[in-house]
Amino acid sequence: MKDKVVLITGSTSGIGKALAKSFGRAGASIVITGRNPANLEVTAQELNQLHIQNLAIQADVSKEADCARMVEETIAAFGKIDILINNAGISMRALFQDLDLAVIRKVMDINFYGTVYATKFALPHILKAKGSVIGISSIAGYRGLPGRTGYSASKFAMHGFLETLRTEVFNQGVHVMVACPGFTASNIRNTALTANGHVQGESPLDEGKIMSAEEVAEQILKATMQRKRDLVMTTQGKLTVFLNKWLPGLTDKLVLNHFKKEKDSPV
Repeated sequence: MKDKVVLITGSTSGIGKALAKSFGRAGASIVITGRNPANLEVTAQELNQLHIQNLAIQADVSKEADCARMVEETIAAFGKIDILINNAGISMRALFQDLDLAVIRKVMDINFYGTVYATKFALPHILKAKGSVIGISSIAGYRGLPGRTGYSASKFAMHGFLETLRTEVFNQGVHVMVACPGFTASNIRNTALTANGHVQGESPLDEGKIMSAEEVAEQILKATMQRKRDLVMTTQGKLTVFLNKWLPGLTDKLVLNHFKKEKDSPV
């Protein structure tokens, strides 16, 4: 990663912040983005303490203009972009029959269109660098999860978009990877939207018993250097993808039973 420039969306907490530190420690210059200026400042200070060169840009990936500006400011500062990591994301938790459609629209705007916008403006520079476009997706992009219709839909859409892009740039030296963590300790469940669009506030999982954001970031760093096509993490995640492909009927029952056991499950 020495002398590489890595642009990471949604990088002020969770997996995004861990990615900034992991890629930075490996020698890259890091561009962090997020909507909250205070969180950006805190993350920038943490990177400075680790002697990682960085640039903080306030941006909302659901806004096309913000994504264009984010890329422009990166090029102005560093002259290139080697790696784009589409990490910004939001979740939701409610049955579709109870769900305000505005929730699905918001999730799609951030998770899917945020990836589309950022990739559109960064791609000319990544083509020039023969670099990487990475999407931080989820097992929900392989297997629909009950109570997460909007989230699963956004991740399926991300997979289709990046798979198509990979094929289009196949002979142009660009690496495209979809990385799918399993359940990871982060704030995405705390900030998940409920049926009416309010923030959930409390995670339904025991965050101390699942994969850490730092572990996820290290695996993504390694897979990026190896220019892998896909990365599915955790034994549970790999098993879910396998079973859903070969035994989909059984997987329907297993997934439903799993989510029924969640705290305050909507299922």
